[in-house]
Amino acid sequence: MSDSRTKPITLAAIAGAHGVAGEVRLKLFGDGIAALKQHKSLGLGKGEGTLTLKKVRDDNKGGAIARFAEITDRTAAEKLRGTTLTVSRDALPPLEEGEYYYVDLIGLKAVSQSGEEIGEVIAVQNYGAADVMEIARTTGPKAGKKFMVPMRAEAVPEWDDAKLVVSDDFAED
Repeated sequence: MSDSRTKPITLAAIAGAHGVAGEVRLKLFGDGIAALKQHKSLGLGKGEGTLTLKKVRDDNKGGAIARFAEITDRTAAEKLRGTTLTVSRDALPPLEEGEYYYVDLIGLKAVSQSGEEIGEVIAVQNYGAADVMEIARTTGPKAGKKFMVPMRAEAVPEWDDAKLVVSDDFAED
């Protein structure tokens, strides 16, 4: 696992073109438009440069519509579909106790409270109520099988930079 503390933080992903003048539809992560507006320059997720944010507005569907200086027409906007928009960790406010970025959880080793290695966190989803981690088993007869665990105190009593502890009641057999 690489050190998540040096990975850029993803704020949005380009979902496609909007109109013919180069605007793009964005899927937002984290704190939405307010978080995005604070940054004039956003990195492209694959390390392929940056985009300069000129304007962003709510799309009234949970996403946003944005205009970037470097995207001047629909064709250029369509080519960026699926591209993530990132900022460096130091461009964001410090995290409070108990807060985390998804990138900090993905790749963590998951262990049960009894100390058994369970697997690895491979994704984090949020369906509205709470974050839910997808864990892939890496050992035993169920290696490769996946299961979900809510990021709540009764399911995940502790975590740090090295591991995530899953309550035995939530660690699927």
